[in-house]
Amino acid sequence: MAKSQWTVDPTHSSIDFSVKHMMIAKVKGSFHTFEANIAADAYDLTSADIQFSIDLNSIDTRNSDRDNHLRSADFFEIEKYPALTFQATAITKTDDGEYSVTGDVSLHGVTRSETFAAAFEGAGKDPWGNEKVGFSATGSLKRSDYGLTYNAALETGGVLIGDEVKIFIEIEAIQQG
Repeated sequence: MAKSQWTVDPTHSSIDFSVKHMMIAKVKGSFHTFEANIAADAYDLTSADIQFSIDLNSIDTRNSDRDNHLRSADFFEIEKYPALTFQATAITKTDDGEYSVTGDVSLHGVTRSETFAAAFEGAGKDPWGNEKVGFSATGSLKRSDYGLTYNAALETGGVLIGDEVKIFIEIEAIQQG
């Protein structure tokens, strides 16, 4: 199959994350506004061109006070750095339908190379005749690598917020004419 242009269907896609809280539990959240530019052969991602952008203002941890704090200068500083971006630089097939996707992540004024595990979930036509594909990806980022170091020491030892942020991506995309 030749490379096709794919557009993310936001109503059937999600970007979620989790981070340790008080070293004993996890806080989960989502970003609701994101877009991608994907040019790919859905059955062989090794030559795909993938660009991603997440609107950090769309963060939702189901707690508006925490969300507003995450938008502030203590964390994302969205007035100055409104988006997280990803540009794929290398894609390697690791198994049937599974890939290692490396790319440049830009967040909070810092750009670093990160690698995510990705999977082709399948393809099919929707009831209106549109060709759709599904992909998933997982990975993690260290907050400190991007200058996101806000924290508080706990009386019992340890810190309030973990450094590792786990990321879970589910994408349904529609083929463009």
